[in-house]
Amino acid sequence: MVIEQLFVSFIAATAFSIMFNAPRKSLWQCGTVGMLSWLVYVILERTFSVDIIIATFVASIVVGILSQILAKWFRTPIIIFNLAGIIPLVPGGMSYDAMRFFVVNDYDAAIATGSTVAMISGAIALGLIVSEIINQMIRNMNWRKYQSEYDRRGVSRETN
Repeated sequence: MVIEQLFVSFIAATAFSIMFNAPRKSLWQCGTVGMLSWLVYVILERTFSVDIIIATFVASIVVGILSQILAKWFRTPIIIFNLAGIIPLVPGGMSYDAMRFFVVNDYDAAIATGSTVAMISGAIALGLIVSEIINQMIRNMNWRKYQSEYDRRGVSRETN
């Protein structure tokens, strides 16, 4: 069952990457990021019984970190991998259910489902932001190390 879900999430992420005109050389990586995001989500939700909002948040942090690494490695924009990675996490079916509950006048279920959809969407956005903050902190630490060793002209401070 999980193998089938991983395969489908790989295909979905790759298909959305094609729709968003991602470069051909990065389609496998886009599919892999989407598949790994779904794997993290499934492991957290089913194995460790974590709430779906927290599982989505952690999976989107993983998407952001993987996207940062792959964007640097393959010299492509990070948004290509971010979009492909969050596609399996987007609560589309739950959004449909929320709208259906509104249409059939079941407002209690509609509000509950709609608020869950909003929190999951916020968790996706917040996870990508947190991964970007982590990346910026790592960059600043490396820059400070470089900056303390060299002056503005790139000359080592020990030789001056």
